[in-house]
Amino acid sequence: MKALFNYFIFPGFLFSVCAGLLAGWVDRKVTARIQWRVGPPWYQNFADIFKLFAKETIIPERAQATFLLSPLIGFLGAVLAATIIGVSVFYPASSFVADLIVVIYLLMIPAVALILGASSSANPLASVGASREMKLVLGYELPFILSIITVIIKTGGVIRLSGIINHQVSFGPLIYSFSGGIAFVVALLCAQAKLGFVPFDVAEAEQEIMAGALIEYSGFALALFKLTKACLLYALPVLLAVLFIGKDLSPLFLAFKFLLILTLMILIKNTNPRLRIDQVLRFFWGPVTILAALGTVLALFGK
Repeated sequence: MKALFNYFIFPGFLFSVCAGLLAGWVDRKVTARIQWRVGPPWYQNFADIFKLFAKETIIPERAQATFLLSPLIGFLGAVLAATIIGVSVFYPASSFVADLIVVIYLLMIPAVALILGASSSANPLASVGASREMKLVLGYELPFILSIITVIIKTGGVIRLSGIINHQVSFGPLIYSFSGGIAFVVALLCAQAKLGFVPFDVAEAEQEIMAGALIEYSGFALALFKLTKACLLYALPVLLAVLFIGKDLSPLFLAFKFLLILTLMILIKNTNPRLRIDQVLRFFWGPVTILAALGTVLALFGK
């Protein structure tokens, strides 16, 4: 019964979705204030999702079976990742060995689902979006994994999220070290790309390819993609807080750290222009990967 509660209510499905939609409202509100606008009310994202569920789902004539299956797969991957991260924070005794590795795999599923769904829609613009998303994943995954390896090295080989938290309780947040600070910056940039935030929103790029990978989606299928992004918007900042500033994750401090990281992402999003896909690849395969490798080397030398 407790396991069902954890997965379906708190900190699982229901909590992750609600927290993600509220985080999306924070994104829209902060963005509006930066642009000297008022912004939407707190319930706007909830209303948008309910409206999408009520709308008709249009399936392209030449779409393949994975067109409707992909949004569900991506959503389940995001919810499971958010649940495992939440359990490690709120119920550390219930976490399992190597849950960090599982989270890394699960966080890749939404991007893979987006690629599969766009590729099966038989739309040329969606194919362009899928191609860009593929290249984006190839770009950010290596530095992201290197930043995680830095954390594992600094914690003495711990691959359990609750263990990483306990290590920081004993020895202080990892972000205070040179290698930890570098790994945090790299992971933050990679999280920005995983979310499809500017300057890495090339797969959707509404001004260029009319929403790209999502162009053929409507109704409940589009709502599932929106909910997937909402879950990631909750899960990724919490993961960064756990990995790098996890000394005190009581509800109040966790909320503060979550909002701090979320605000950094929003500021990056609103102060940079969109990069071309070739620029994104050069950025991640060049300075970001070099920086991530430097952090890993420094961690090996105890810096």
